[in-house]
Order: sequence, then structure tokens, then C-alpha cells
Amino acid sequence: MSDLRRVSRRRFLAGSLAGIVLSTDLVATDRIQRYREELEVLQVPDDDADRRFPHAMWFLFPGYKTSWEETRWLLRSLRPALATRGRLAGIGYSNRGLNVPEILDAVHAAIREHSLKRVYFYGHSFGGMLAVQVAAGLASRGVVVDLIVLDSSPSGRKAVRDQAMFKGAVFLFDNGYRITTGLRGGYELGERVLHKNERSWRTVAEQTLEQLSPLAPSSRLIQSQASYIYHFTAPRFSGTLGRTKMAFIGNPADTTVDYATARAGWEAAFGDILLTSSLVTEGALPAHASPQWNPAVYEDAVLEVLRLFDPPGSAGGLRPEE
Repeated sequence: MSDLRRVSRRRFLAGSLAGIVLSTDLVATDRIQRYREELEVLQVPDDDADRRFPHAMWFLFPGYKTSWEETRWLLRSLRPALATRGRLAGIGYSNRGLNVPEILDAVHAAIREHSLKRVYFYGHSFGGMLAVQVAAGLASRGVVVDLIVLDSSPSGRKAVRDQAMFKGAVFLFDNGYRITTGLRGGYELGERVLHKNERSWRTVAEQTLEQLSPLAPSSRLIQSQASYIYHFTAPRFSGTLGRTKMAFIGNPADTTVDYATARAGWEAAFGDILLTSSLVTEGALPAHASPQWNPAVYEDAVLEVLRLFDPPGSAGGLRPEE
């Protein structure tokens, strides 16, 4: 009887502790997710860049499933190259879902607030698609984006290797079904249920665990991003960017985006303003859009883009401001 009481007590204490941990996690998740319902332009402090380029700024458009923390990490990894031209900021997407007009308004407001004379976009993976659309929107308002760097960005859904991600998430999203913010990992599990033969349980488990952090993007945001990728077509924005220049960098070993298809798509739509599409992030692991893991590789590639954009001795007006 005493052994039974001892075991019961242990189970009770273990269960209580687990309950406390779960409750704390849910409270933290709810607080963080609610705070991030508001879109935010995330700036990375850099005293030197602020001093040298008070009226020039990079805006990084993060890729699929990228959290606010990883957005800042990407910017810090790219800083050695990007900070040679301007200050650094990234887009913290709203957990309520991807809202392009809201993003356009936020970027435009930041441009006015900082009296920017030079504006540069860095599109991380799917963020390159969004960067192009926002640049087109700014052009219609009389604001020129000087340069867009496309980092392994698909030019349309055909350039995405894992077509299965669209079949469930996009169908549900486009028909009005939303996976709630609190159901972390629900997107991945839902995909598995809908397409049980297309991904292993191990893959689904790994991708679900990525979404269990309170800091991870909401399932609703992920749904809307998948829908955006599915419906995006680069030719739609041909001829809408004015004096903007573009550059595509990628990796033939990319297992997320088909490098050849993406490259050909951007060349066909924007060949007249494309500075280069031949720069390769050779040696990067993973091969897809990974400056946070391979800063030296990306520094070389981005600096080469900037050299092509603003050759030594040119009168591009891109030097430190007086």
C-alpha cells in the first residue's frame, strides 16, 4: 500500500509539473503570437551604417516559415556586404497572415520616416517574389527601389520542387479554411493527413517540431505564404519596376527551388533589368537560401552584385553620405 501511495505521489507530482510547463508554454505562446499579429519593420542597429548612410536602407523580405528572430539573424549574417550600401531592416510578417497592401504601406512609411534616397531589397527565398511586388507598388507611388537581390527565389510555383505543399494548404486557404494560430505544427500534420504517401513520417515530425516553438510563425501565416507562392507569376510584374535593377543568385544543388527553372523565369520576365543571374552560392550547405549558415559564401556573392550595380569609379551616388 505504501508503494502504491509512493508511485501515485510521484505520478501526481510529475503530472503537475508537466501541467505547469504546458500552461506556461501556452501562455507564452499566446502572448508572443498575439504581439506578432502586428506587422513590424525590424531594424538591426548598426552605428557605423547609420552614420555613413542615414538616407539609404536595405529591406529584407524573409522566406517561407522564417521567424522574426531568424530574420534578424539573416540580416546580421549579411551585414558585412549589405552595410557597405545602407542601414538594415527586415519585414516581420503578421501572424494574422500575409497582407501585401499592409507590407507595401509599412515599407513606404519607413521610406518616408527615414527620408530615404536609396532603397535596396533583399528577397530571401519566396521573399524575392514579395520584394518584386512591393517594388512594383512603390513604383506606382513614385518611389524607386534601386536594387533587388533575389536569393534562390522561385519565379513561380513551377520552380518549387515540393509541389505537395500546395495541395493541402493552398486548397484549404483559398476556400476559406484557416488553421488557428494556436495549433502549432497543425500545418505540417494536416499536410501529412491529406497526402499520406508523399512525405515520410520522419520528415513530417521534423517539420512539425520546427513549428512547436512559441517564436515560430503561425500556421495561418504559413498557409497564406503557401497560397502566395502558388499564385505568383513573375511576368505579371514585367515592365512595372522602372529604373530598378535586379540580380538573381542561387545554387544548382538546391533541393527546395529548382535553380534552372527559377533562373529562366526571372530572365524571361526581367532580362532587361537583370544585372546577373549567373552568380552561384557554391559550397553553401544547405544549398537553398542559407546566408545565416554560410555568411562568407554569401558575402562574396552579394559584394559581386554590388560591384556590378555600382562599378568602381562610377557616379552612382552610392558612396557614404556627407
